[in-house]
Amino acid sequence: MIKVHKLNIGDFDAEDYGLIAIHSALEDYRLAYFINRELDIKLEKCPHDVAYRVKEGKSLFSRYFYEDDVNDAAWNLVQNRHNALSTQENTSLFSTDGVSVSVCLLPELKTVDYVLKVENAVATVPQLLLGLQAISQVATAYKIDHYKLKSKNNLIF
Repeated sequence: MIKVHKLNIGDFDAEDYGLIAIHSALEDYRLAYFINRELDIKLEKCPHDVAYRVKEGKSLFSRYFYEDDVNDAAWNLVQNRHNALSTQENTSLFSTDGVSVSVCLLPELKTVDYVLKVENAVATVPQLLLGLQAISQVATAYKIDHYKLKSKNNLIF
């Protein structure tokens, strides 16, 4: 007799990650450096940015990644706002080469500069927030409830 093993689809729906919004005027590489120093991790720039297609064209958001093999955790620091250059096909006398358009990876969070996605971390989100808020160049950092996000599919990389 063959033994049947049934999988519960709900097991695969469980999202085991925390999202933290970061407001900072720092460039992405400097913020990654300070986060590495404060949280004792090793975020590295990914060779491929996160591509997001909008009506104005394609936007690329910088991404820093660290995989902790010991704790089986993954850390992603992603830029939320990007100024994309929209080209317009206009042949008038006063046409411009392009218009800068601000595009957000998570449109519900237009004021957030960066998003830190932490999967299976040993440290809790409040501990991470304390570490991030200790960075003097970070204006504020807070937890995002990813269940309320409409555009959470943009966080699949």
